[in-house]
Amino acid sequence: MIRAGLTLLLLTLNAAFWGTSIVLLGVVKFAIHITAPRSRARTRVILMLAWLATRWVAGNGRIFDLMLPTKWEIDGIGDDVTPEGRYLIVANHLSWVDILALFHAFHGRAAFIRFFLKRQLFWAPIVGQACWALEFPFMRRYTPEYLEKHPDKRGTDLMTTRKACQRYRNFPVAVLNFLEGTRFTKAKHEEQQSPYRHLLRPRVGGIAFVLAALGDQLDAIYDVTLAYPPNNDVTMGQFASGRIPKIIIHARRVDPPPHFFDPAVTHPGPEREELKVWMDGMWREKDALLDTLLASRTVVH
Repeated sequence: MIRAGLTLLLLTLNAAFWGTSIVLLGVVKFAIHITAPRSRARTRVILMLAWLATRWVAGNGRIFDLMLPTKWEIDGIGDDVTPEGRYLIVANHLSWVDILALFHAFHGRAAFIRFFLKRQLFWAPIVGQACWALEFPFMRRYTPEYLEKHPDKRGTDLMTTRKACQRYRNFPVAVLNFLEGTRFTKAKHEEQQSPYRHLLRPRVGGIAFVLAALGDQLDAIYDVTLAYPPNNDVTMGQFASGRIPKIIIHARRVDPPPHFFDPAVTHPGPEREELKVWMDGMWREKDALLDTLLASRTVVH
């Protein structure tokens, strides 16, 4: 409990320090956006914001090394990954720990990671405003019942995805997409009647728009498998208290057919169905890999 408390305190202070710096510079970015939304000055400020964010990630890494006995096994992120590139990262999703783990794994190798957030998180003190300054896309999630009453709201999230990807064309970026759309739980697995042992069904909407909007600009796409042996049962409390013995982050480059970069994949049709088949194949390979990783005893520092 003492270790967990100290670890969470240090992580909070690190986030508060760098987050406040990002928010203050974000105000400058907003002022520039009002007067010159497409100016080079705005792009330079965005790059400065990303640099501040990488200092936050570096600080987290030092806290992990100082406070936690957790061993990190990271492989598949090659020398061809550079901070100047544009990448799409797709991954399975188990816990809030996943986000810290992926930032840690790609730190110093790829540009600062952005991912899609629920709109409500914008109001989280410091963190929400920092994510807004860093060009994270905020998504509005509507219930099926709400959409039945307000059909005009259908497709709002996909439109937000498209606008965000258009902005990402102006600077280096790594876009993270949790294809399952939510964290894995046994209850969700049973409710979906998922055909995979360790995964929920992947969703096609988000990745389709990222591929259509950024596909011709991407330097590579990486499929990342996250595993927490022995059983993938992980919480932030367990992580902060040092009760996660090992975190495995296995990345592999995948090369989808070029026609997946066509806007046709964002609409119902043969291209979209082919994308679903491709994603299913990738997910079945990931499921088999998780069988191996969760039984693995090898630790790479």
